[in-house]
Amino acid sequence: MNLSNWVFCAGVGQLLLVAVSLIIPRVLRWSEDVAQLRPLTRQVFWTYAAYIWSTNLFFGVVSVTLSEELVSGSSVALALSTFIAIYWAARVGIQFFYFDRSDAPRGAIFVAGEWLLVGLFVTLTAVYGYAAWVNLGGVL
Repeated sequence: MNLSNWVFCAGVGQLLLVAVSLIIPRVLRWSEDVAQLRPLTRQVFWTYAAYIWSTNLFFGVVSVTLSEELVSGSSVALALSTFIAIYWAARVGIQFFYFDRSDAPRGAIFVAGEWLLVGLFVTLTAVYGYAAWVNLGGVL
């Protein structure tokens, strides 16, 4: 499988993440938690959540529709693949070094879900990191 196919598959993974993300607020009972916040803080929270969701959607759509261009060796391909790799690498770091998971839902399905998500994040980091590396060779 060539790199553009990997990028395409990474895009599909991100689109699946976008779809599954729509149930996360209910599973984690966000409405109960954010109801305790001041109105402005609650609005900022939902705005940030929407920005993250939209970013993931954009990465997925671009990766599915422009996978060849994302590995073309152009400076734009280098910039975007590098940004996406850093974005997902940061998400992996946040998962392990920032999130307090002591109050996370318990049970096998939640543990499996977390493993699947972390596996996806690591895979996305690797695919876009490698794409950035390949694109760097095209720019140099």
